[in-house]
Amino acid sequence: MDRVFLAVSVNGIVYTLNAFRPAKRNVVLFPWSFFASWITIELAWFHLLWQIAITAWFTYKGALRSRTGRFAMVLMLANFVGLGLIIWRSLGTRRLVQDAFKDWEPPAAEQRDLGLRRTRNITYHEVDGRKLKLDVYAPAAPAAPGERRPAVIQIHGGGWVIGDKREQGLPLLKHLARQGWVGFNVNYRLSPKATFPDHLIDLKHAVAFIRAHADEYGIDPGFIAVTGGSAGGHLTALMGLTANDPAYQPGFEDADTALQAAVPFYGVYDFTNRKGYYPPNVVPKFLGPVVLKADLDREPEKFAAASPIDQIHADAPPFFVIHGDLDTLAPVEGARDFVHDLRERSNAPVVYLELKGAQHAFEIFPSLRANEVVDAVGRYLNTLHAEYEKGHAPEDVSAEKLAAATEAAAGEPVTA
Repeated sequence: MDRVFLAVSVNGIVYTLNAFRPAKRNVVLFPWSFFASWITIELAWFHLLWQIAITAWFTYKGALRSRTGRFAMVLMLANFVGLGLIIWRSLGTRRLVQDAFKDWEPPAAEQRDLGLRRTRNITYHEVDGRKLKLDVYAPAAPAAPGERRPAVIQIHGGGWVIGDKREQGLPLLKHLARQGWVGFNVNYRLSPKATFPDHLIDLKHAVAFIRAHADEYGIDPGFIAVTGGSAGGHLTALMGLTANDPAYQPGFEDADTALQAAVPFYGVYDFTNRKGYYPPNVVPKFLGPVVLKADLDREPEKFAAASPIDQIHADAPPFFVIHGDLDTLAPVEGARDFVHDLRERSNAPVVYLELKGAQHAFEIFPSLRANEVVDAVGRYLNTLHAEYEKGHAPEDVSAEKLAAATEAAAGEPVTA
């Protein structure tokens, strides 16, 4: 019994230590390290509870009578402390959100619930004999007479090769729908069959479709935001930065694909790996042959075109960039560089939220951290939409104006 307790304790402490320092470049350990840290971090409450329960059971069974059992208890207690620290980091998300919004504090989301109505599998475009589909998340309550609701597009991740609209972005879409938004969760062609920019072109077809059917969905075609995580974060950034670019709108060059806000979660912002943040084989073994069907040395322009950091310009829409500092699939340094350059060149406000102790895909589980971030995104988008309704263009929505809007809404002073 004491040896079994020791094995359980060692297993627990290994997972917890890995959650603090997940492997980033070890090819053998990388897959296990990512999944183990992801599950440990975002389900830390669950792990703490079941390990307390099993420790109590081993104690009841007499495992502490031997030196081995007592050593196992020491390891388990250390594990409890580690899990507690992980939970404490999650509880600190609200403070991190406040720090990210230090120039302007969006008002708390309205405490209303308009219900939820979901419509699945609407075809928005057909290409190569395949129907591309989207799901709609809308308020169940009817709109007021003359009301036009803001829209948000969700782009799933999956490394450009897997993923589906049924799997990601659902907590945020449901949250926004209940507050009066109409959300569109969109599928697109995947690699290796698809070659970039096929993914981006499909998503621009979705924007064109949504605007063309604005009356049907009761949305305001003048305010459409975009969000997504991982590969979806990469595509979210490109959607915001390549508005109305005819190179990505073959056959529908005149369609308006401009977006009024972009919220990328843990995105990839550089396909060239120019600063070496990714393992050396990511570009030549995956991004090049699978996603771009190109070689970086021979066709560097294709990799630059796929890199959001190379597409930044003064007329970019407002951005809210979200990233975890323990992200092993999309290292946080890439997000920091992207935000730095975006703030240097864009006329619109840029908010950056770096989550301490968060892995890639942190919001897949409805955890404490995920719930705080979903609420923050809702407040951010609602504030931008409120300013839009007042007639403020994105480049005019400065930190001072956003702070003033917040002060008016909250009834208390806010430092800009």
